[in-house]
Amino acid sequence: MARASSTSVEALAGVVTRETRYRPRVLRALPNWEPIVTPSLLAPVRAPFRALAASIVPEAATLDEAGWQEAEGIVSRALATRPEAMVRQLLLFIRLANWLALLPYGRPFTRLGPAARKAHLTRLENAPLLLIRRGFWGLRTLVFMGYYGQDRVRKELGYRASAAGWGGRSGRDGEAGESGASGGSHR
Repeated sequence: MARASSTSVEALAGVVTRETRYRPRVLRALPNWEPIVTPSLLAPVRAPFRALAASIVPEAATLDEAGWQEAEGIVSRALATRPEAMVRQLLLFIRLANWLALLPYGRPFTRLGPAARKAHLTRLENAPLLLIRRGFWGLRTLVFMGYYGQDRVRKELGYRASAAGWGGRSGRDGEAGESGASGGSHR
């Protein structure tokens, strides 16, 4: 499919407005070119997000750069469908979670040791303000999705669920037996 010769990357990208600023987009400049991916929604808070994520899911600390990119991509795709105001609130919460550690510890979350990080997260999780607790649980959910949503991690854990249900699984474990999904009632 031929494109008009006047098409440029700028024309394909469009104007970044307040409404589109937080929406990740994949653009193709010319046929057979690699896609141009706009930065992750988490780019402005990458260091605090990664520090928080590694404290919420300790196994995330072992991720290499490709693993972090995949985790951020999963979270960014999930956030792309949410209202812009919610994305701004999440980014603000990540910044606040980082800088609130300054009060009891004298340094931001990104510079704390493991014990202080755990104590700070426990404070956020049990904060008297409902808004702080909701922010923490929302962030925690996104971190879980970003880490456990990676193909590599699912394979390491042996998680083989399929969107096709039991029919999407192969092998002996996927076959429904007499006591499996096809037999008997579950009360």
